[in-house]
Amino acid sequence: MTGVLEAVSGFVWGPFLLIPLLVGTGLWLTAILRGLQFRVLGQALWLALVKRVEPGGEGDVSHFQALMTALAATVGTGNIAGVATAIAAGGPGALFWMWMTGLVGMATKYAEALLSVRYRETDERGHMSGGPMHFLAKGIRNPLLGRGLGAAFAIFAALAAFGIGNGVQSQEVGRALSATFGFEPLYTQMVLAILVAAVILGGIRSIARFASVLVPGMIAIYMAAALVILAIHWAEIPAALGAVFAGAFGADAIGGGLLGAGVAQALRFGIARGIFSNESGLGSAGIAAAAASTREPVRQALVSMTQTFIDTIVVCSLTGLVILTAFVKDVELSGEVDAERVQAVAERLEARQYDPMDPEFEARVALELPDDALVARVARWRVTHGSEWTTLAFRNSLPGGFGGLVVALGLALFAFSTLIGWSYYGEKSVQYLFGIRVVVPYRVVFASMVVLGPWWFDDRVWLVSDIMNGMMALPNLVGLLLLSGVVVAETRAYFDREGP
Repeated sequence: MTGVLEAVSGFVWGPFLLIPLLVGTGLWLTAILRGLQFRVLGQALWLALVKRVEPGGEGDVSHFQALMTALAATVGTGNIAGVATAIAAGGPGALFWMWMTGLVGMATKYAEALLSVRYRETDERGHMSGGPMHFLAKGIRNPLLGRGLGAAFAIFAALAAFGIGNGVQSQEVGRALSATFGFEPLYTQMVLAILVAAVILGGIRSIARFASVLVPGMIAIYMAAALVILAIHWAEIPAALGAVFAGAFGADAIGGGLLGAGVAQALRFGIARGIFSNESGLGSAGIAAAAASTREPVRQALVSMTQTFIDTIVVCSLTGLVILTAFVKDVELSGEVDAERVQAVAERLEARQYDPMDPEFEARVALELPDDALVARVARWRVTHGSEWTTLAFRNSLPGGFGGLVVALGLALFAFSTLIGWSYYGEKSVQYLFGIRVVVPYRVVFASMVVLGPWWFDDRVWLVSDIMNGMMALPNLVGLLLLSGVVVAETRAYFDREGP
């Protein structure tokens, strides 16, 4: 099963399908919108974070609440575990491709939100329903093609909600709290399921109110801790940035040589984990945007665009630089080492079953492998699970174990917010397919899968999530290309009325 999933994931995220389609769509939208994400970013941030509310608009939640709901779904394990796994698998250069995905993805996110608001409709309960399934079915002139793409998106989004929005989040919270506090993962996931159910059974207004309080606070605390670490490791920042740019284009860099990653790996995992984190191109955030109270699709699209900026350009960058500065520091402490020596020590560590997350790791290595104690600091990165790199970097950089506490609690809060955000995405997808009667049963099943999902998928949960993410992105990206003329026309009309 794992081999099949790896093969499918490799094809979906390979050089002949999703990567060129994602990047190409983002570049096309950036070009036809004349770099809108760069020209009006300040205005978009003002609408999102300062003005927040549009008086007289029609919808279920405010601009700010819609943004926080979308951020709740995206600022999750992708920002902590996803960045770490990208660097572990793709080398430091993966962070560069995450940035590129974020920059062009801002245009993609803008278009998704605009079309979602433009083609939204009111459901039987008087709530707004929108997203790619609606704009694909209503916007594409060929009804057979449009409805087919809309149904395909809804099916894959409903399935993806149990991967990216559920199993991955629950699994990583269980691991983080187990590593930091020794909690049994099953008990952690049971408590998480109860808390999720308590929030999502109240619907979008309950989710939005909760997200608008939780998300800003958790992001601020995490950013503050990361900035303190970067201030401590300021001398390593140039070397870390050098490794990022060199690794992205295949030059021999400190990270690439020791981590054994090439350009193809950096490109693949940087883009895949970038999309996992900010969801630009998936179309999911358009579902939250459609609930916003607004008279102008462009206005909410500008607000939604800032989600990718905050998620990838700000939060993911901080995580990546914290990891890389800690890595560079360990390389410097180890002196002049090469990849072969690091690999040899890594194999010795694995043979002796050292736990790289053990707080006594360095003391044990210094006692049992005195000749290689410093090199083992670097080798430890090779034998550490990718999602644990962030914990390692934070814990080693802040005194008193405070860094590990920040990551564990941050991951728990981030994952919890993602669970409640993605529950809404999955709910709207199954509602589109089967009608409003399935909403409450779906919420119960979603909460139950917080416990069951990690045990069913086990470590394959990341592979399943990557595949489902890719499959839901395909119809969305096709729709964005076919409806790009509508995006341009709406944008021009708005700025002709409102000014730049």
